[in-house]
Amino acid sequence: MMALGAVRAQAAPEAANAPAAQTLAADTLQTTSAGHTFTAPAQWTVTRRGNALILEAPEGDVRAGIVDVQAKDADDAVAQGWAALSPGFKRPLSLKSPGAARHGWDERHGYEYETSPNERLFVAAGAWRAGTAWIALVLQAGQATLEKRASSISLMQQSLRAKGYTRESFAGRKASAITPYHVKLLREFVLDGMHELGIPGVAFSLIDGGQVVYQGGVGVKTLGRPDPVDADTLFIAASNTKALTTLLLAQAVDDGKLRWEQPVAQAYPRFRLGDEATTKQVQVRHLVCACTGMPRQDLEWLMEYRKATPASTLDLLAQMKPTSGFGELFQYSNLMVSAAGYVSASLMQPGVEFGQAYDTMMQRRIFDPLRMKSTTFDFARAQRSNHASPHGQDVDGKLRVAPMALNYSIVAARPAGGVWTSARDLSRYVQMELAGGVSPDGQRIVSRENLLERRKPQVLVSEDVSYGMGLFVDKRWGVTVVHHGGDLAGYHSDMFWLPEHNVGGVILTNSDPGVMLRAPFVRRLVEMLFDGKLEADGQLRASARLMKLQMEEARKRLVVPADPAAAAALSAHYRNADLGEISVRRSGVGAVSFDVGEWRSEVASRRNDDGSISFITVSPSLNGFEFVVAERDGRKALVLRDAQHEYVFIAS
Repeated sequence: MMALGAVRAQAAPEAANAPAAQTLAADTLQTTSAGHTFTAPAQWTVTRRGNALILEAPEGDVRAGIVDVQAKDADDAVAQGWAALSPGFKRPLSLKSPGAARHGWDERHGYEYETSPNERLFVAAGAWRAGTAWIALVLQAGQATLEKRASSISLMQQSLRAKGYTRESFAGRKASAITPYHVKLLREFVLDGMHELGIPGVAFSLIDGGQVVYQGGVGVKTLGRPDPVDADTLFIAASNTKALTTLLLAQAVDDGKLRWEQPVAQAYPRFRLGDEATTKQVQVRHLVCACTGMPRQDLEWLMEYRKATPASTLDLLAQMKPTSGFGELFQYSNLMVSAAGYVSASLMQPGVEFGQAYDTMMQRRIFDPLRMKSTTFDFARAQRSNHASPHGQDVDGKLRVAPMALNYSIVAARPAGGVWTSARDLSRYVQMELAGGVSPDGQRIVSRENLLERRKPQVLVSEDVSYGMGLFVDKRWGVTVVHHGGDLAGYHSDMFWLPEHNVGGVILTNSDPGVMLRAPFVRRLVEMLFDGKLEADGQLRASARLMKLQMEEARKRLVVPADPAAAAALSAHYRNADLGEISVRRSGVGAVSFDVGEWRSEVASRRNDDGSISFITVSPSLNGFEFVVAERDGRKALVLRDAQHEYVFIAS
């Protein structure tokens, strides 16, 4: 198979009359040879070769082609696309999937290709049709650069529109009132999504004119039990917590305890990142802007949390370094937001341990004034009350109750994602956002100025989406939608509001496939409010098809239980200085599990195309951790990676 380096080496020699490459100083509108348009991101190099536009990231290991072709079908279009970007491309196809029509495209198909984990490579393509015209999108990307420049790639893809297409816009329109009929239709849409995706229970609410017009639940709290979800059922809201944390930050600014432009190291002298220059640049607002260049580096707190404390979580930042320029790219860091919560709370309640100060201030300043009576960071309290259980799919795609173990990892980093809440309680928070900082009972809990400061764009996420301070601001439909989602094992949720129209809502789910219901739910509501094109149903069904195809294709290469010969070669214990220990457990029926201490999962094995062996966790909601068998200095090893980091566990 052809590795990315080999592809680039073939493409490098240029004829003397080859078109000059242009490096863009800013995001720039491009037009393909057939008249389709898209926005190319700043810092990327664009080269036009006949009917192809070739784009390359500054790092040089991400190359994309957007190619106009005359094709008989999607497969033919993609083949022509690869011929333009990478002549001789022969990588095996792992998945072909249909997508939903949009942006003037009548057909959209996605292609993913086999890579081996040691390549650290992502290869994909797409074929889109408008009328009789096809366009091919092809991408070869190093995983580290792909993750940090995901917003740039999203910008290109989200902005690609067929020639002559006029964007849908609801700008200037008045939103319709949410009627009981609308509620009925949305409830039916949720039930349909639950069936398509595999979600036992959903709680949701709708707000119109600043007032709650519906709050309730559908389905059950736990698979196999009759207890229904209702408006008061608690779910882990995960990263929705970030917006609540930045609300506390805004209150600290109101109190004069902090300034948005204040250096964090001045407010909290122990604050350190792994890069001194970035440490000096970070102001209070930057802790929650996803714009400092600090990468998503979650494995340290996902795998080694048993003894973690808020203070030790802050200390982890001193070991982490930025991977992009300050203010350059959207990169999501949970630990930076945790620091924001703990630092602000400790200044509001000096001399108190970080976690206690944060919990106390959130209760006194946010939960109590908003009368969010059930909302808590206390996992034990939540699970003793009316709560939904987490669910995930097993290796064969069957939905099961999932273990809670992984979710306890967020406790020490809870300002980034540890809140338990209900549709009723979270609706009161959304009402406060719509009211400009005033609670549903008429109490001002934060100044309008500092509430709105959190919505100002700090970094671009995609074409019409920016990130403020713990909030996404989306203007793709010509109206502003402010929102944030949340994802932990077995729980996926979103809260959103349209400030110009005094409309909002909440959706909370208790299953990993619930992540695919959130966006179609918001889209369906917007369609109703503004008589928009009926796209939500297509989005939902395309997501369900893709999920099923991905699981089926992945399953074909997995050996479950793990291959006995490969498993027999494993040592009993492995250790990594940053992530702790792994113990290999064997059962009498041949199953093999990896036990990291904090949680445990059965593993499947897979032989990769380069001959390497991977062991992959497959227990519900713990699936997807991939350990590659290796050797280091003559000793057995397992290698675990996220997109930008590598961790080597040595046999002990």
